[in-house]
Amino acid sequence: MPNRRAFLQTGAAALAASALWRGAVRGDDAPRRSNVIFILGDDVGIADVSAYGGDIPTPHIDALAAGGTRFERCYSTPLCGPSRCLALTGRYPFRTGLISNNSHNAVSPQREVMWPTSLKQAGYVTASVGKWGQICLGPHEWGFQEYLTFPGSGHYWIDQGPRYTQDGQAKLLKRDEYMPDLLHEYATRFLRRHRSDPFFLYYPMSDIHGPIVRTPESKPGAGPAELYADNVAYMDELVGKLVAEVENLGLRDNTLILFSGDNGTAVFGPATIHGRQVHGRKGSMLEGGARVPLIANWPGVTPAGAVVDDLIDFSDYYATFAELTDAALPAGVTLDSRSFAPQIKGQPGAPRDWTYVELAGRSYVTDKQYKLMKNGGLFDMSQAPFEEIPVPDDTKDEAAIAGRRKLEAVAATHRALPVDDATRAAIRQEQQQQQRRRLQQQQQQNQAAKP
Repeated sequence: MPNRRAFLQTGAAALAASALWRGAVRGDDAPRRSNVIFILGDDVGIADVSAYGGDIPTPHIDALAAGGTRFERCYSTPLCGPSRCLALTGRYPFRTGLISNNSHNAVSPQREVMWPTSLKQAGYVTASVGKWGQICLGPHEWGFQEYLTFPGSGHYWIDQGPRYTQDGQAKLLKRDEYMPDLLHEYATRFLRRHRSDPFFLYYPMSDIHGPIVRTPESKPGAGPAELYADNVAYMDELVGKLVAEVENLGLRDNTLILFSGDNGTAVFGPATIHGRQVHGRKGSMLEGGARVPLIANWPGVTPAGAVVDDLIDFSDYYATFAELTDAALPAGVTLDSRSFAPQIKGQPGAPRDWTYVELAGRSYVTDKQYKLMKNGGLFDMSQAPFEEIPVPDDTKDEAAIAGRRKLEAVAATHRALPVDDATRAAIRQEQQQQQRRRLQQQQQQNQAAKP
């Protein structure tokens, strides 16, 4: 495609300029470009982080929030594949075609550009370390220079799926190796190798996706609720270890660390914040399906202890990373991305008026007050994430009427693609499997609770 070729030619020039830049800043007192670490928890919703009011302590993640900025209204897609594609391309599912976990072949590097390509062309060393699923090909084909990937869910111990890929080589998990530890070790080696280079580490963790199994620190005979807490705690410990490694390398003041989740919680019991149940969970079009934590920490740059109520959309990562790294946005590509780099730095920025969420033919547009579903249903979101109050179609409330008109205008240009029969059947099968897993987990929980 001509637009993409023009972008790649521009990137080649950027690489040459970057090489000159790196040669000019080798002195100890010379300024360095900032590093970025993007940590993406798997199935980590707002109720899974104690800084947001979750029940299970996450002291290391909370420390990032206490020393940085916590975003209250970050929206992903309710399922991992479309969510990750949205974050990597900056484009909504109806544009890329990756509308569910079963449409991963809809995207290709011939039609889409992901931000690792832009960052590489800007002189950054990039790595993807963790889950790479529901997107065709692998990290290298999408612009990452180094990578370690595993298929995804449940591949934690040798008896649950031992294969992974490291820089193009297929490998087997060894006995007594634990996949989250393996990912952490690769990530730390990447940091050490490139401590003198501007780097971007994309770290899609394996935690806390099911099946929920023992961690190296779990007690024998632990029940489902205990194992879930163990997995959250282990994820938090790994985040703490990674932050400590950045500090030990002397890179902390020059490194932005972002922590988020790819979709809402999938906890087998009620997900609660300060004792109140979140409305919805992973896979649903309710608030709990797409509302996820987002924490930014950059010493001396992000205001400590700040809480930002601006709307953040998962498509916004592309423009944000480009602004923070001086990378070029792809030419001739319609991006849905809006930078929140100013908010990371404590500045007002240009906040969104709405955000759009889509999954498998379903969609909604929401702002801070109202939510408009694809079927026309309007909801008052003043009690979100705990309740979504239906607004009658014949309401006389002027604010609700104005809210509907505003969101209808947005929805008119953001229409989810229709779902074909094969995708619909695959989605139904996936939902049935999730239901069976939930029932099995509930049975295990009930069994463990018996004296």
